[in-house]
Order: sequence, then C-alpha cells, then structure tokens
Amino acid sequence: MPQTLFAPVALLPEGWVRDLRLEIDEGRITSVTPNTSPRPGDNLLAERALIPAAANLHSHTFQRAMAGMTERRGPSPDSFWTWRRLMYKFLDHLTPEQVEAIAAFAFVEMLESGFAAVAEFHYLHHQPGGHPYDNIAEMSQRIAAAAGSVGIGLTLLPVLYTYGGAREAPLSDGQLRFGCDIDRFAALTECAPDLGPDGVLGAAPHSLRATTPRDLGALLAVRPSGPLHIHAAEQEEEVAQIEAWLGRRPVDFLLSEIGLDARWCLIHATQMTETETRELAVSGAVAGLCPITEANLGDGIFNGPTYLAAGGGFGLGTDSNIQINLATELRQLEYSQRLRDRARNVLSVPGASTGTTLYTGALAGGARALGRDSGAIRVGAWADLLTLDRDHASLAPLDQLQILDGWIFAGPRGAVRDVWSAGRRVVSDGRHFDRDRIETAWRRTMADLRALI
Repeated sequence: MPQTLFAPVALLPEGWVRDLRLEIDEGRITSVTPNTSPRPGDNLLAERALIPAAANLHSHTFQRAMAGMTERRGPSPDSFWTWRRLMYKFLDHLTPEQVEAIAAFAFVEMLESGFAAVAEFHYLHHQPGGHPYDNIAEMSQRIAAAAGSVGIGLTLLPVLYTYGGAREAPLSDGQLRFGCDIDRFAALTECAPDLGPDGVLGAAPHSLRATTPRDLGALLAVRPSGPLHIHAAEQEEEVAQIEAWLGRRPVDFLLSEIGLDARWCLIHATQMTETETRELAVSGAVAGLCPITEANLGDGIFNGPTYLAAGGGFGLGTDSNIQINLATELRQLEYSQRLRDRARNVLSVPGASTGTTLYTGALAGGARALGRDSGAIRVGAWADLLTLDRDHASLAPLDQLQILDGWIFAGPRGAVRDVWSAGRRVVSDGRHFDRDRIETAWRRTMADLRALI
C-alpha cells in the first residue's frame, strides 16, 4: 500500500533537512519534499529522526545459535582455527527446520538494530556427511523462507566450497556439509528460491583456500552478473598458506589474476600490505568489515586510514552474529583504529562528524555489496529506512548534526524505533511485528540443540 511519512528531521544525500514529507509506493521512494507541512493521513514521526537503513553485507545466520558457547579457553592457545573446529562440531546437529528458526530470529535482531537487508553468505548446503537433500536447494529455501517471514531484504550468496584447504586439500568433518564442485554449485543456483521483488541472487567463492583459480573462472561463467563475495586475508596463517601455494598473497592474487571491480566484496581483508590496501581501494570492490566478529576471533584490525584516503568503499557485516547491533559494529570499527593509533576520530576528515562519516560510508558500501538500490533517501530507491528516537535521554541534548555521533558512540539502547525494508514496516516502537512467535520458535530450537550438544 502507498504510504506517506512526515519527519521533523531527516538525512538526505545532501545533508540534514527539516520537515520532510516522503511518499512510498510499491516499496520504493516516489517523492521527497523537505521544508513542507504534513497533510491529513500522513504518518507523523514526531520526535524522531528519519535516516536511511543500512545493509548487513555479511552474515552466517546459523552461527547465531553458537553465541556464548565458545568463550571457554581450551588446553592450547585459542584462535580462529580452534573456534572453527568447534563450529564444525556444532554443524553435525542442525536440521533444516532449526536453521530456518535460527535464521528468522537473527534476522529479527538485525531489523531491530537498524539493518533493513542482509547478504547471507550461505554455505550450509547439505546433510551431515555431505549427502545432498532430495531438494538440493533445501537449505537455501529455508533461508529465503526465514527472510520472507520477517520482511528483511535478502541478497542470497550460495557458496562455492570445494576444498578443505589450500592446495586442493580434501574436505573433512563439518566441511562436508558445505561441499560443492562447480557442477553441483551450478545445480544449486539453478534451483535458487524466489527472493521476492527486492531480493538479489549473487555468489560467493568461499575463499582462495576453499577453491582454485580454475574454479573461480568457471564460477564467473556460471554467474556472469550479480554480487560476488569472498573471504580474503582474514588470518595470517591463511595468507601464508595462499602465498606458499599460489606465489602471491590472497588480495594481491585476486587483484592481479582475477580482476576485482564493483561486483566484488572482500570480506575482512584485515591482513593486507599498504600497497594491497591502496589497490583494493581503487579497484571498485567493497571491503566487507565485520568489526565485532573480527575482534571476537582475534582476526586483526583493518587499515582504515590508508584505505579511506585512497577512496575505498566499505560496508559492515555481522558475520558470526555473536552480537547483532548496527551501532556497535560502527563503534567497534572506529575504536579499533583509535586503540591501534592511540588517536581519536581516526576515520573522519578534519571538521567532519565521525558518526556521519562512518554511517554514510557503510550505507553506500553495503548497498553496492548487496546489489541493492538503497542506502539513501532519494526518489527511485528502495524505501529502506529507520527512525531514531530524538527524545531518548542520550539523544535529546544533541542537535541534528550530532545525532549519529550520539547513537553510535553514546550507544543508547532502544534508540532505533521504526524500520522499513523496501517499504515494509517491520519494526515499530523498537519491536519487530512478529517477535513473540519467532522468539518462541528460537527458544524451542535452542532447547533441542542444547540437549544434543
């Protein structure tokens, strides 16, 4: 149904404006009129600031069920690699029904935190042991069903995961559920579910260690259009393995041998040289940063100043979903830079609001990475929107130029009041419209899993 919103304060591409009247039809913004007056029937967003909602460019929703279960130190030093072994064990128990319930709950949390869309980096394809389901796209359909039930925009990224490690090591243990050679991957994408009017189908070669240059070329032939995402340079050990095998560091290899452009999103890229950082920035690819997960797994710190100075685009993802909070992801990104450099306001330029710099950068990069026409309040874009409570105790003292700084760095809980995804109003007064049902299914699923693990 057509909608009309009236906001006392709103963020447009040219900056903050007052008294904005916004019309939406068929999920898209059809009219943007600042400095006007409300009309009868307008949805009045009193005491709220209207801003574009962000896109979550990297998620493995099933890992939301592991949150809090991997924080006990083992007998040997813990790292990403020890965490990964625990994750593989966890996979042995997940059914399609449980994956759908977990994904739906994670998607609700994303919406309530201010994300209107998500790119699901989906590699949990098969049954334990690697046997396909009768419907090879069973798990993809579960993810799509979960997204459809909660109203979040979905860019589905089926993952090509052929090998267990560099040099074409065989798959083992939990990896068997991920396994796809290029023919099976093509069959899986051919059976991809309907993603709705604002859905997008892309592809994700998992990483250089899980595929080969030959198969990357084949994948590009199978998927000649749409977003392409890949894990790259997350861990020092990964970089060393790829360099020993291919003779180049992973980001250098992708830049030189594969060729990166605006279709690509490199997830993490925390282990790059200065040259790689600058060359990635000018390639047109997006750096997919997941600051909370990168901190939780001890991945390292992205070289933000060099990358942004070279004009690089970035977006944010929740990755392992250890915590789902848009403002916290933004804050963690800036604070990691401050701790490394022992400085303040590292990722902004002189005179600029750091919160606004971070948020508008994440809007643009996230939309590009998802292949989604969003990220700004403008005519023709999907109506991915959120409101912030200007009457909140932490935001009320701030003027409009400080709103994003207050939300991101003061971190008030409950500041996000409403969220629209492609015009669907899915969050109202801080709560998803179907949270009770979805949370009940989540709790039941987790009780069943806890009895098995």
